[in-house]
Amino acid sequence: MRITPNGGPYNVGEAAALSNVSAKMVRHYEALGLLPAVSRTDAGYRQYTDKEVHTLRFIRRSRDLGFSMAEIAELLKLWQNRRRPSASVKRIATEHVAALDAKMAEMAAMRKTLQHLVHCCNGDDRPDCPILDELAQEHSQ
Repeated sequence: MRITPNGGPYNVGEAAALSNVSAKMVRHYEALGLLPAVSRTDAGYRQYTDKEVHTLRFIRRSRDLGFSMAEIAELLKLWQNRRRPSASVKRIATEHVAALDAKMAEMAAMRKTLQHLVHCCNGDDRPDCPILDELAQEHSQ
């Protein structure tokens, strides 16, 4: 299946546009090894094929779901290995869901604290401010 009518090769800007990733990030993913080094023209310009564009879309979707670069690297290896056990993929996704749940609980607690502080603040012309008072408190971690 072709991504565009011409099927490539694409320069970095075209590959970026086709995958909805910035050209800077395309180069970054290549530097990280998430995207293999691609062929270059005699003038040194990178040339991407539909395969690399598809990989960039995979990376972009993975980033959209909040996976870390290390997780994406592992997912890419599994995606490219047709003999992979799906249990390995599920483990990564399950661990990511657990991390998201923990982060959401942390954010909910922050929201609750801030809501309480906002409720306690009169928001008038007086200098008294429980929000600033709370921020200035020393708390043990």
